Amino acid sequence: MSRILLLSNGHGEDLSGSLIAKELVNSGHSVDALPIVGKGIHYEKEKIKIIGKTREFRTGGIGYNSFKGRLTEIFGGEIIYLIKRLYLTYKIRKKYNYFFIVGDIVPIFFAWACKKYFFTYLVAYSSHYEGKLKLPWPSKYFLLSKNAKKIYVRDFLTANDLTLQLKKKVSFLGNPFMDKFFFRDKELNKSDFSIGLFPGSRFPEILDNFILILELLEAISDFKYFQKIEFNFAIVNALSSSKIREIFKNRKWLYLENINEKNLLKFEYKSLKVNLYRNNFDEILLKSRCCISMAGTAAEQAIGLGKPVIQIEGKGPQFTKSFAEAQRRLLGEYVFCATNYKNKNDQINQTINLIIKVIYQIKLNKQFLISCNENAKQRLGENKACINMVDDMNFVIKND
Repeated sequence: MSRILLLSNGHGEDLSGSLIAKELVNSGHSVDALPIVGKGIHYEKEKIKIIGKTREFRTGGIGYNSFKGRLTEIFGGEIIYLIKRLYLTYKIRKKYNYFFIVGDIVPIFFAWACKKYFFTYLVAYSSHYEGKLKLPWPSKYFLLSKNAKKIYVRDFLTANDLTLQLKKKVSFLGNPFMDKFFFRDKELNKSDFSIGLFPGSRFPEILDNFILILELLEAISDFKYFQKIEFNFAIVNALSSSKIREIFKNRKWLYLENINEKNLLKFEYKSLKVNLYRNNFDEILLKSRCCISMAGTAAEQAIGLGKPVIQIEGKGPQFTKSFAEAQRRLLGEYVFCATNYKNKNDQINQTINLIIKVIYQIKLNKQFLISCNENAKQRLGENKACINMVDDMNFVIKND
């Protein structure tokens, strides 16, 4: 079988890349990974060998960041690091028969510069953003190369659009980051109503997002309506338990001790209780009826499971007003967000109104959840994306 190098460009891209890599290994291929940004923790989890020394980007990587975020990247040495990763990729290129690209223009350029046959999963782009996909220059040139064996995209609209633009077949076979949820028990919801809280995964931005969601919860605590609702934070390791306790203490929350469950912290504010789980995102998402999100991939996975999402616009550098607006175009009408507000208090009050509206729709309008699930299939697809992609790749490799 073939030797394949996975190139990915960011946290969400690493997740998809690791799942594809695992399926390629199951199919008999030898696979290594070269994450262009980040530490490649998803590859480590799947026991995929990582090439070279990795580094965490302060802003999460070169991509949909604020202007300030991009300046941070440049002055933080990320551009020099990027050039070093390109040089490493070029140096080891002859060891591999194929590259598999997950992400955007950056890893596509790597494959083109190395003159390697490559497969591409364009998870970073969608025609839903503008109605017609405008690939950054010179992406089209790279994708029209004879070395570009197959192109996979993240939704039907993009597949049809790019097939016309490139005059070569572009396929939508699902999204790998959704696969694991379709094989899990969806009946995890033991409470009357559970809401997932997703502040993101990148430090230090997660700190601001976390506090903003807390401010929302403190405002919600004035409403008796929310007393019976279970709120569950999904927290990553970037936010330490000591820092979490410090934040809650400074904000006059009560720490509920004598909790024996692993990776769980409980806090109370007035009559409202909040659970904090570390490294338990999947379970929180599956049991949630809806989500409050300041994250990228987490919101996509929620929509892919037919769960409505309430956004809160943040300061960035990643989850900014423009990022949130682009996410709504990408994921459709079941992402709700307060956008026309005068100040933070107004933003929080409008967000509370949206949460109440969504809860009522879930409880009282059967058509609402049916429409959420129809939207999920159109925007994210159905299961077995990894298997479908690898089977398609194997057909190409066999006949190459």
